[in-house]
Amino acid sequence: MTEDHRAATGQREAVISRYSGLARTALAGDAIADCDVDAFTAGCFGAAAYPGADAPEAALRASLGCGNPVAVADLRPGETVLDLGSGGGLDVLLSARRVGPGGTAYGLDGSPDMLALARASAEKAGVRNARFLHGHIEDIPLPGGLVDVVISNCVINLSTDKARVLAEAFRVLRPGGRLGVSDVIASEGLDPRQRAEAEQLTGCASGTLTQAEYHRLLTAAGFTGITITATSDAGGGLHSAIVKAVRPPGPAG
Repeated sequence: MTEDHRAATGQREAVISRYSGLARTALAGDAIADCDVDAFTAGCFGAAAYPGADAPEAALRASLGCGNPVAVADLRPGETVLDLGSGGGLDVLLSARRVGPGGTAYGLDGSPDMLALARASAEKAGVRNARFLHGHIEDIPLPGGLVDVVISNCVINLSTDKARVLAEAFRVLRPGGRLGVSDVIASEGLDPRQRAEAEQLTGCASGTLTQAEYHRLLTAAGFTGITITATSDAGGGLHSAIVKAVRPPGPAG
């Protein structure tokens, strides 16, 4: 194992451990937040991004995202959707309702505790078309061309191999399939030290991409129709953003 591989594995394990602890807190009935409190009150983070959402309280408590990708994913009845880093399952439950009984919503997460919380929330909500998978967003345990829409909420920024994540998202999408994620991006003018300080200050991100870097990785993965729209200011030169892209349709027939 190389030093870089050991470092990436260590960071992944640290992220899983952190969010597993937060899941256990939510299951115990306590409020949780993975960002500085000021970030939640100043921007549309966590459950604040889902006003009036009809979902189990535990799923809302465990909402740790930086937006609401379900609101921008244009989900349609009968579609198959995949949430990368599904956490407590809120976006999966909302997606499952959008696609209806003829569709399926998958949630993928590396934390067994988050998966337990998500499955319990789905059971409580009576959602039968949600499927929760254990695994990593860099190696999605689904066949290629299975899903119509890939969503994610403030998770891709945590990966040490974002190019692999986006390539995997492209792989599992059907031709013509859509990507719609909320994530954190960095301002163009930040040097690596400033970017690291901003990430440490907010506690919400690790290894953020600039808009140009995100666009470049999406293009390299094969996506077209790319739009990256900054939304709330997360502080220190970081912003939440909505990222949308399309896997090009295949040839006729």
